[in-house]
Parts: sequence; structure tokens; C-alpha cells
Amino acid sequence: MSFRKQKLLIYAHYYHPDVASTGQILKELAEGMVGSFEITVICVVPSYTGTIPAEYKKRLFFKEQINGVNIIRVRVPEFTKSNKISRIKNITAYFAGAMLATFKVKNMDYVYSISQPPVLGGLLGVWGKWMKRAKYIYNIQDFNPEQTMAIGYSNNKLILNAMMWFDKFSCKNADKVIVVGRDMVETIKERFKGLAVPNHSFINNWIDEKEIYPLPSDHEEVRAFKKNYDLEDKFIFMYSGNIGLYYDLENLMHVIQKFKDREDVVFAFVGEGSVLNNLIKYKSDFNLTNVRFIPYQKKTELNYSLNAGDVHWCINAKGIKGVSVPSKLYGILAAGKPILGVLEEGSEARIIIEETNSGYVTEPGNYKAVEAIIERFLYEKDTDIRTEMSRRARSFLVDNLTKDVSINKYIQEISI
Repeated sequence: MSFRKQKLLIYAHYYHPDVASTGQILKELAEGMVGSFEITVICVVPSYTGTIPAEYKKRLFFKEQINGVNIIRVRVPEFTKSNKISRIKNITAYFAGAMLATFKVKNMDYVYSISQPPVLGGLLGVWGKWMKRAKYIYNIQDFNPEQTMAIGYSNNKLILNAMMWFDKFSCKNADKVIVVGRDMVETIKERFKGLAVPNHSFINNWIDEKEIYPLPSDHEEVRAFKKNYDLEDKFIFMYSGNIGLYYDLENLMHVIQKFKDREDVVFAFVGEGSVLNNLIKYKSDFNLTNVRFIPYQKKTELNYSLNAGDVHWCINAKGIKGVSVPSKLYGILAAGKPILGVLEEGSEARIIIEETNSGYVTEPGNYKAVEAIIERFLYEKDTDIRTEMSRRARSFLVDNLTKDVSINKYIQEISI
């Protein structure tokens, strides 16, 4: 008697080789589940930075296979991250293209989508469920419109109410909703207060602990990274990830400015995003010579860049508690680095930092406390305190947040 693998369709928006954190997680998830499912991914052509390679501009759909995963890529227009209209055109093109691409795959047993693009990701999952008569798993990485409201991206009540209605519709139509933080469990309960709460579970995101791990400060590649970006012989506060709207980075530059005369300290921002140009302008306006802006690092280089930091920022703007979990936390823990957390009390990331005593935390908007934490790290930089923070961070990740642990949980939750 032959065994037929059950078929799983994943709507991914971004997928490898795009450097979006959700794209990397979904690649590892899909490849980690190929032993249990026959998997097809529908995603955009590589375009996270806004530009699209020439070879992906020739057709509307591109089929390929990577490590046993079938992929259908949808062509989308190029965009500028700081331009709302161009981003909306790009996202709408993916949504329409993904709906059409659904007809290019045969029968499916399961459909899985994430909450990217906001609201539309959930609706794609519902579409896939209906078209393929499959069970639908909705993975909420970020709650919207809650995230949109928290950062003031839109104050249009008509739009926000419509977003809420549609995303609740996606939750209600899902056979299972999976969230990535304990605080997010409370959000879904609050959404459906007094009503039937959709079937849901909680699974942390992860990082591959075999790819990101602690390295000594004198490691050849770490030293080369520091030399390349003028970080040698400095105490490095590093922010690595999306330099976007959800992290209050523009206001934190006012705190960084107070350390502009510290020649032994450098503040490094690694990545790109919609507020990067604002930070560059701030650096220029205030002559912050100890601030560095460093491009996104390839996955093969990420371990070296993360290990170059002495302390890592883990930040969310006010109002993000229960809405999303900063994925950069997992990389910081894996590299075994002390954390400067600017996070709301009770948020998933802050709970982990406090439980592990792997850094110092304060509330978003408490800039005096942020300044005091920077001073404290500098005062303690030659002590064993940071070493112990590093050890506890890595140990907790290895015990609780590895790739295999989380992927096995997904296999079990999807199969139920």
C-alpha cells in the first residue's frame, strides 16, 4: 500500500532569496516540512528591497523548485519603500497574481497563509481554502489593523474598520489560527470578546541555531566586518533588521545624539527600510560621527555581523504589545548577545528577556531610561555581567527556540 503525502499550499508573499524575516522563516518552515507534506509556495519574485532582477521581468509567473519545495513566483511592479502609492500597487499586484496562481496548482489538503501583506494575506488563505476545498491554517505574524493604528500609519476609521472586519473574517474562516507570542493570544481573545474565539494555538518563531551562533570577538570574519565598516576598537551598540515604522528609531536618535562625543562608542544600524533616509539625514544634521549605516547582510554573512555587536537593540514602538514579536530577538539570542530592550511590559519579547536576564529593558517612549541603560552597559563593559547575559541568552534559545522544535509543532498543528 503506497503512502500519499498530503498536499500543502503556502501563500508566502516574500520567500527565499528575499531577506525579509518572514521569507526566511517560511523557507525554513517549508523545507522542514517536505518530509511530511508535498509543498507548493506562491510568492512574489525576489523584490523585498523594491527592485526586481531582470530575469524576473519577462513573464507573469515563474515556476521553480528549491530543496524539494515547488514555487510559483508572481511578477509585481517595483516600488519605493517610502512611497505609499508604489507599495500599495506592488502589494495589490501580488494579491491579484496569487489569486490567479492558485489555479495553477491541483488539489490541496491544506492551505497555509501568513498575515503578510496585512489583511490581504489572510484573505488569500480564505480564497485558497474555498478554491481547493482544503483546511486553512492562518499564521498571524502581525495583527492588523492594530499595527497600523499603533504607529499612526492611517487614521481613516472607514479603512481601519474595514481592515478589522476582513481580518476577523479570515480568522473565523480559518480551521486554525497560529500566533507567535503569548501576548498575541490575548489579542485574538480580545478581538472576539463575547463571541466564539477561533481555534488557535501559539508557536514561537525561531532561528537556525546551527547558522547563527556565538563567535569570539577576534574571529577572522568578525574582525573583517568591523574593519570594513570602521567599527574597530569600539564598543558597538547594534540595530540589525528592518529600519521601518514600527520601532520608534527616529526618536531614539535623540538619545544617541547625547553620546556623540564618545569616540570609544559606535551605534551601528544594519539593514534598510522606510525611515532609513530620515536617520541618515539626522546623522548629517547633528554630525553624529559615531553612527554607522550598513547594508543588509547576506544570510551567509549574518552570523559575522551579529557577532560584531557588543549589545543589540530589540525595539518595538508603543502599542505593538500583543500585535507582533520582533523577529530580530531570535538572532540576538542565537548569537548570545546582551540586549537593550525597548519593549512594553507583558510583550512576548520582553517576557523572554526578563525570564532569561539577558539584557536590560524599559518601556517605549522612556528615553531617559534608554539613556541610563546605555550608560549602564558602558559602565559594565569590562565586567562579567555581559558574559553571563550572553551565556543565558544562547542557552535559552538552544533549549526552547530552535528551528526543529518549532517546525515539529507546526507539523502537528497543521495535521490535526
